Amino acid sequence: MSIKVINQKDISRIIINDPKTYNSLSFKNLTDLIKIIKKLDKDNNTKVIIIEGAGKGFSAGHNLKEVQGLNKKQKYQRLFNLCSKLMLLIVEGRKPVIAKVHGAAYAAGCQLVASCDLAFSSKDALFSTPGVNIGLFCSTPMVAVSRKIKRKSMMKMLLTGEPISAKYAKEIGLINDFYPKSKLDNEVLKIAKKIASKSNLTIKIGKQTFYKQLEMPLRKAYAYTSRMMTKNMMAMDAKEGIAAFLEKRRPVWKNK
Repeated sequence: MSIKVINQKDISRIIINDPKTYNSLSFKNLTDLIKIIKKLDKDNNTKVIIIEGAGKGFSAGHNLKEVQGLNKKQKYQRLFNLCSKLMLLIVEGRKPVIAKVHGAAYAAGCQLVASCDLAFSSKDALFSTPGVNIGLFCSTPMVAVSRKIKRKSMMKMLLTGEPISAKYAKEIGLINDFYPKSKLDNEVLKIAKKIASKSNLTIKIGKQTFYKQLEMPLRKAYAYTSRMMTKNMMAMDAKEGIAAFLEKRRPVWKNK
């Protein structure tokens, strides 16, 4: 199978298992990823999703051999629409999604990293939007990446096509942190477990509210988040969390 899912208690790991194409985001892999993420987003046993790549690296983006063979405008459009659908599904979903990156995350692979809620990499990881090198500007990848990093940094990546290091990716906000490759798995699992220990309902409300308010003017954002905090406050888990804090005990979440 090109996409593997490993369930570890509250955490589901999605592994793009297509190392022969450097885990390309082909039609098949995109379709399978969409199906799997939709399923996991509805799964009550999954609290956190981790996306990673098998073999030498995370993902080199679209399969250029496949792209070359499409040769029709409608097929190109379908491919890019499908890729956009995956990215939106991650952002608009209820579950936190973490990118765990080693090796290269290029083009749509870099887009996938930027679309995830959190991203961590190995120390030697590389990130790039290299489309300009082959005469194809990384227009859809820049939608996700430009929402995570500063404009000048984005334009340099887009205009030169040069890869950036994990250290620089952290500095500009593309990833949260980087670790030696031997420690990456444990560090990401540690963070995923910490998130999984929280109330599912609270995380769902918080994630969706975060992305929606970003698109709003200041006054609308405050009005919207005030409504969402009120809605959150009426939930059983908020009442339980406050009571547990005051009583100096661990909360017992009902996810209601």
